[in-house]
Amino acid sequence: MAHVLMIVTSADRMPNGEPTGLWLEEFAIPYSLLRDAGHAITVASPRGGATPIDPRSAEEETPAEWGDAAARLRETEVLDGLQADGFDAVFIPGGHGTMFDFPGNLDIGRLLAKFHDAGKPIASVCHGPAAFVGVMRADGRPLVEGYTLTAFSDVEEKLVRLDDQVPFLLSERLRELGGKVENGLPMLSHVREDRNLITGQNPASSKKAAELLIARLAD
Repeated sequence: MAHVLMIVTSADRMPNGEPTGLWLEEFAIPYSLLRDAGHAITVASPRGGATPIDPRSAEEETPAEWGDAAARLRETEVLDGLQADGFDAVFIPGGHGTMFDFPGNLDIGRLLAKFHDAGKPIASVCHGPAAFVGVMRADGRPLVEGYTLTAFSDVEEKLVRLDDQVPFLLSERLRELGGKVENGLPMLSHVREDRNLITGQNPASSKKAAELLIARLAD
């Protein structure tokens, strides 16, 4: 059994005042798969407490099998004080909220740098890779430099008409940081795995990204 840290957003508003937060599917599916595989899971966020859920991700009735995952989102731990040594891997789901409280977050940067330096798996989907922005490796280079990865594409951001609300286009920024970003067709599952980094492009990629992490933990 491994111990997996899941990092979720605490941000609940877009610049225009519209509600945002975590995209529920991107947490619930990986959480359920990791739980069913027998792994221990700690859920944490920048502010702790209840995690805001993007209402657009919960417009329909929540599947019954997501009940346990939804309950875990009502009381998350605070990132401050958590140590990477206590975990075997990290999974970072997205939602537009991550674009506002993940980039440059000192606690996220500290944890991810430690995970990377120890060669532990780092998995993330959709807007979750916003957590990589501002993270520096021990060699002083950006975390994503030289890695092949994917994230919510610039095309997808424009399709959902939120490109004028986010502080930057995520795939574009990851390329600026030296990442080799490969995007697939909009809204279809697309996952990339490069060394200890596992990334999925969008909500539809959540299951495959989690399965790859579970396979890595079984090695």
